[in-house]
Amino acid sequence: MAVSTELTILIVLFYLVLILGLGYYGYRRTKKVEDYMVAGRNTHPIVIALSYGATFISTSAIVGFGGTAAQYGMSLMWLTVLCIVVGVIIAFLFMGKRIRRIGKELGALTYPELLGKMFGSKFLIYASGLIFVAAMPLYTAAVLIGGARFIETTLGIPYMTALLGFAGVVALYVIIGGLIAVMYTDAVQGAIMLVGMGILLVLTYVYLGGVTAANSALEAMTSLVPENLAAIGMTGWTSMPEFGSPVWMTVITTLVLGVGIGVLAQPQLAVRFMTARDGKSLNRAVPMGALFIVMMTGVAFTVGPLTNVYFMETTGQLALAAAGGNADSVIPLYINAAMPELFVIIFMLTLLSAAMSTLSSLLHTMGTTLGGDMFARLKGKRYSVRANQIGIVVMMLASLAIAVVMPESIIARATAMFMGLCTAALLPAFTHGIISRTPSLLAAKWSMIAGAGGWLVWTVFAHTAESKALGVCNALFGVDSLVGSPWNYLDPLVTGTVLSVVVLLMLIPLDKNRVTREMQRSFV
Repeated sequence: MAVSTELTILIVLFYLVLILGLGYYGYRRTKKVEDYMVAGRNTHPIVIALSYGATFISTSAIVGFGGTAAQYGMSLMWLTVLCIVVGVIIAFLFMGKRIRRIGKELGALTYPELLGKMFGSKFLIYASGLIFVAAMPLYTAAVLIGGARFIETTLGIPYMTALLGFAGVVALYVIIGGLIAVMYTDAVQGAIMLVGMGILLVLTYVYLGGVTAANSALEAMTSLVPENLAAIGMTGWTSMPEFGSPVWMTVITTLVLGVGIGVLAQPQLAVRFMTARDGKSLNRAVPMGALFIVMMTGVAFTVGPLTNVYFMETTGQLALAAAGGNADSVIPLYINAAMPELFVIIFMLTLLSAAMSTLSSLLHTMGTTLGGDMFARLKGKRYSVRANQIGIVVMMLASLAIAVVMPESIIARATAMFMGLCTAALLPAFTHGIISRTPSLLAAKWSMIAGAGGWLVWTVFAHTAESKALGVCNALFGVDSLVGSPWNYLDPLVTGTVLSVVVLLMLIPLDKNRVTREMQRSFV
């Protein structure tokens, strides 16, 4: 469907002026390092909720997971449930309040610094920083790809042009405005996402004859499940896969648990809690946060499977086949083929907002980690705006390089990989730190090492999705995985996290030199 070039340019220019204007607003309000790092610890609850949600829900959810839902069906709805229970209720009311209180008490400005101060350990600062600097560009590249692919499809411009232009605009306002700019642009972008996804859900059901007719048509397509998926446990697009089957392992352990639990270990989200004025602000943010997550993930996981009905009726193919086998192209193709011209532009802004909100937060986190937690600290300093800005530029270039070489259908998996690594390596130790008044540094260190090591070993030698692509296992042992089906579909998050928790619980009682509040406060 042709999109009016003039109208598109006009709307996009207005959008960019608004976003860059908010970036300038952040620049004017940034008077000290604390403003650049944690937005002055005085952010409105609605801004926190929208910024948290928009950062959490990126093109990975809308494009990547929407396309993955087209392949695996509505079983991904369990991720929506987990995102609300874990990603909003537990995250805000249990984790968030403690993170805000302890972060303010200890004067921490970043996730690695908070982790290090809770245990009085520079090792934990550098170790967590290394994980973010090494692994976060993978997630960032996935977000870049999602946004650039839709710009390419919608505007008909070269992919590299879309990728570089998109990255440049986001980097500009993050560099000049810091976290104040990031959070206020997130809030505006989150509002746009709510409108866009709401319209998408309504129009999809209207085009397919209503809720009952559309869902019934999808259920009736069970016999069309591809043989290769049916053979490994898929039973249809409106039902759960066979329990314990390879498809069940992929859906539940990689996609549902990987993101649904992994959200608690995301540094770019934890920082949002540190921007709140008080605990009541986080209470007031919960309803808006829950509504946002329902609209974003719920719509993506509903529309994704329903695209099979649309493409079967219009092309005689399933959605994945119509998209040339690339799950990341399903949603962009559906939008451009099925939706009216004006909505194509609105949805482009929705995806731009989703991608920019997450990308800006990732860049800010990576930049402050590299420039502040690692480089500046190694030179005997704490933080400086200039070091953070240089870090942002370096990490953006690294993410762009990865985005250029990443394969197709990678968005959802790259997201799950990063969240899985953070969960296995950091979540048990971090949770111990915010709960215990005298945490164990010994247990935290070895828990992190065990979690990261367990995740890495399972990724390289067992989980076929990664071990086959990496080729190390095959080169050493002549096979793609050292374990058989269905265990070669068990996500590394599960093995890494279990190992991390076990090590943590074993060592806590054995550590006689626990960290006290006085030691935490005196740590620099």
